[in-house]
Amino acid sequence: MTSVLRTRAVHAGRDDLTDLGLHVAPLDFSTTYPSRDSAEEARRIDEFTSGGNVTGIYGRIGNPTVERFEQALAELEGFEHGVAFASGMAAISACLLSAVAQGKRHVVGVRPMYGSTDHLLTSGLLGTEVTWVAPEDVAGEIRPDTGLVFVETPANPTLTELDIAALASACGEVPLLVDNTFATPVLQRPGRLGARIVLHSATKFLGGHGDVMGGVVACDAEEAARLRQIRFATGGVLHPLAGYLLLRGLATLPLRVTAASATAATLAERLASHPAVRTVHYPKLGGPLVAFELTGDPHALIGAVRLITPAVSLGSVDTLIQHPASLTHRVVPAADREEAGITASLIRLSAGLEDVEDLWHDLDQALKAC
Repeated sequence: MTSVLRTRAVHAGRDDLTDLGLHVAPLDFSTTYPSRDSAEEARRIDEFTSGGNVTGIYGRIGNPTVERFEQALAELEGFEHGVAFASGMAAISACLLSAVAQGKRHVVGVRPMYGSTDHLLTSGLLGTEVTWVAPEDVAGEIRPDTGLVFVETPANPTLTELDIAALASACGEVPLLVDNTFATPVLQRPGRLGARIVLHSATKFLGGHGDVMGGVVACDAEEAARLRQIRFATGGVLHPLAGYLLLRGLATLPLRVTAASATAATLAERLASHPAVRTVHYPKLGGPLVAFELTGDPHALIGAVRLITPAVSLGSVDTLIQHPASLTHRVVPAADREEAGITASLIRLSAGLEDVEDLWHDLDQALKAC
């Protein structure tokens, strides 16, 4: 984490507040914006349909509070534009629909990835067709109708890491989409390595407190224009209060990710020498996520924790633990789960901001139940 990122996380999306005489960003709940000049409104709607970023007409077109969050996240990821959605899956759906709208329905994907993403791609619900490949085989599977190469790194839930620069080179002219939810711009910025689209489930680390749901895409102006039009047409807009909370969450993102990463590294080291643990997966990149495989019953572990929260999701101030094969990746066929390394004994833990000794005490006593 650079000092510049830490500073910009606090100030991005807020640089004009002093000139406005404000200390915190305003929260605008308006669903519509009155105007006596209908001709000007018509011009602005034409501007939007031509790819412009317009607010102040109707809440489904745009909201000024949400725009602040979009601008801030785009800056932290090193892109021109950000487009926010009601959830991470809404953001993913919009990216797939954007490719389909351009006549590019084929997606090349690298497993593992989040279970709902895997299911959406495999099911073809949005008119896409997916080819699952190993990272080194991406270039050989690209076709004339390939619209995206879609990856997560570190991957959910095994924390497998991919070489983003090598993948971007293999993609050629096809956009590489990287889900950067686990790393956040604190630990990696895929755009600097050649990714053309970077996506977050903002519900996780960007919000950081388990009380807001959202998704966001960082990209160039051309892709942003398509995504805004899809968002307008499909209605997957981010609520203004969610935009406000996510902007607030960005201010502490570097501090939270850094602190949780230190805790996760300590837990990973201790788990590696525990007799009830067969294997520990922890990224070279670091980060707040740890995955580990047990020698005993994973369900017994989940039932035995007392301080740690047994729940899906991640990136909150409290530590969360879950069994991917039963929950987040249940929708993925068992054979595909196993092939991607999502075994029946795998546990995923998202470190929070509790004292590391308290967390280890809880984990240690729960491991005795396995």
